[in-house]
Amino acid sequence: MESWHEDEATRRALRLFIVLTRCFDSVGEHARLDIQRHALSCSEFGVLEMLYHKGPTSLGVLAERILLTSGSLTYVVDQLDKRGLVQRVPCPKDRRVTYAELTAAGRALIREIFPHHAEQIRQAVSGLTPEEQETAIALLKKLGLAAKDALP
Repeated sequence: MESWHEDEATRRALRLFIVLTRCFDSVGEHARLDIQRHALSCSEFGVLEMLYHKGPTSLGVLAERILLTSGSLTYVVDQLDKRGLVQRVPCPKDRRVTYAELTAAGRALIREIFPHHAEQIRQAVSGLTPEEQETAIALLKKLGLAAKDALP
């Protein structure tokens, strides 16, 4: 059996990948637990949060920003619509485009739950000083953009 030996750069890259994955899982669990308290999925919360902060948004942009396929987003918006939290609004200038917007009930819900959610995230990342958080933001953004640019 032939043995494959990693070089130092490969070992470092694999360690970084594992650390990033475990970190994301640990910090993300804080968010998931908070979101579940409100009987929402992470995708549903993502839609509500984006509409709360950005206002009415086309379904295509929503899907892209919260990393869902168009089919998955359709399901999520359907669920939020059934609960009276989001409504679809046709674009008056382009019939091919549909916007999602918060209803009054959706706005009231996300306005109520978002501050606590933000505090949960703040606590989850408090293992780093504010300066370390800024450094991490810059480094992870740089890493993510480089990885995206390297995709085929």
